[in-house]
Amino acid sequence: MGRLVVDSLLSHLGVCQYMRTLALDGRMGASGDMLLGALLAAGADRSVLATVEDALGVRYETSSRTKNGISATAVDVVLTAGTDSNATGHDGHTHGDHTHDGHTDDGHTHGDHAHDGHTHAEGAGPNRTYGAVVDIVTGMDLPSPVEADALSIFELLGAAEASVHGTELEATHFHEVGADDAIADVVGVCLLLDDLAVDRVVTTPLSAGGGEVEIAHGSYPVPTPAVVELAEQADWQLRGGPVEAELLTPTGAAILAHVADGVESLPTLTIDESGYGAGGYSFDTHPNVLRALVGTAGGGLRRDSITVLETNVDDAPPEILGGLQESLVDAGALDVSIVPMTMKKSRPGHLVKVIVKPEDAQRVAQRLAEETGTLGIREHGAGHRWIADRDSRIATISHDGTRYEVAVKLARTDGEVYDVSAEYDDALAVSAETGLAVRDVMRRAETAMRDGYADRLVHFVEGDRWERFADAESYRAPSLSETGFVHCSTPTQIVSVAQSHYPDADDPQLLVLDPTRIDAEIKYEEQPTGGFAHVYGSIPTEAVVDVLAFPRRDGRYVLPEQLQ
Repeated sequence: MGRLVVDSLLSHLGVCQYMRTLALDGRMGASGDMLLGALLAAGADRSVLATVEDALGVRYETSSRTKNGISATAVDVVLTAGTDSNATGHDGHTHGDHTHDGHTDDGHTHGDHAHDGHTHAEGAGPNRTYGAVVDIVTGMDLPSPVEADALSIFELLGAAEASVHGTELEATHFHEVGADDAIADVVGVCLLLDDLAVDRVVTTPLSAGGGEVEIAHGSYPVPTPAVVELAEQADWQLRGGPVEAELLTPTGAAILAHVADGVESLPTLTIDESGYGAGGYSFDTHPNVLRALVGTAGGGLRRDSITVLETNVDDAPPEILGGLQESLVDAGALDVSIVPMTMKKSRPGHLVKVIVKPEDAQRVAQRLAEETGTLGIREHGAGHRWIADRDSRIATISHDGTRYEVAVKLARTDGEVYDVSAEYDDALAVSAETGLAVRDVMRRAETAMRDGYADRLVHFVEGDRWERFADAESYRAPSLSETGFVHCSTPTQIVSVAQSHYPDADDPQLLVLDPTRIDAEIKYEEQPTGGFAHVYGSIPTEAVVDVLAFPRRDGRYVLPEQLQ
């Protein structure tokens, strides 16, 4: 779909850094195959699923279905020729993903159609343990971020099953969610999300449905016990209705518990793509679809689910306390603080407080006990913290003709950068190599970033040169061969840059660039006249969001109105 401006404030250039966001409309719940369909319909590349198809001997079949007048993408996982469809060792389990004339997917009925000549993968594969599923996923040779996401989702599923059944995680046997189609759903969604390259996933409150459903252990009310357990770990909200059927499956709940932040309503977005994933049920008044919107949005402080662990220690050696932060962060802690205190009998001691994601609490608590020897650790329940959106960019400073890189963190709220902070460890390394003071290194790196950073960069070009590249896949500036990078400026810098370097250019034009669409590394580099953005590679033409004439008045360049 074309670019739809939902909020005109987001169209101003150079004002705020937009975040590429996937927003899901949870009013009809979610399942693994609905997520697959929604992501494909919203622009994800079908070809990335080949890894799963080869590893599991399955095929993702896509089709278009109409639900109450809405065209949606349906995805079915079918066995390929020669795959043993009878290698299943578990009971049937229906709760809402989809049926194909009696077939179930992920154990969740949601179907009203058949595919002649194909064997569906629903329930195919043995009754696997959590460890067996982990072995399958790690054996797929997935990209590291995809593998990490898939394993985290299955850990959430395993922990939910273990909690419901009173078993240990490693001994937990998956029923339907360990079958081939469920593995294909989870890993497939992770691959498609990776392909979409979104910075954030959000979902409105997820509808669970209502009534009762038959699962492997009997008849249970909706939402099922596993979904309830997963919802406890999630950031999003769960609600009942709007129909008497299961709408949110364990697979869908686990995926979204890992990847999605909860929002009350769809955020303000400039929409790039949209699509609908089809569920199998058909209802009289409710389109059974999952809507996905992909676009850019500025964001304020967002809510992040956490829990706090703490313990008092009075006999931990200083060496142990000194290394505690590193060891706990390695185990999954988000932050660690150690506060001197006076304990009982006036003994000096320390209060160790650890902020951690709820799903990592047990692992971090175990490491805390092992490192300190404490006999008890308190947990302050799952709460929330409000955090700014943060990312890290590379700045460089110059010393004695050599450039040194320093990572710089940018924090923003409502899309606007409000803090720029150089990484101390990087600055310390540069200081050790150059003899510059750490403070000076940090200041110079931060200045280069403040000067050169903008959510829209501009590049000066003469009209005839741009014409040669306008229909190509990428633009290559002459400076790329000469210096190894493409010079870019912010809208506030470009007039003085053009006046100094291109005073007599023919048909001067400005390429307005979206940095988020540039694959090459962008460094914000210290120059004698300030910090400037340099792109170390060619610029994809899709990153050129506008081409503006660069007017001159009385021999001097005038900033185009669109950039003011």
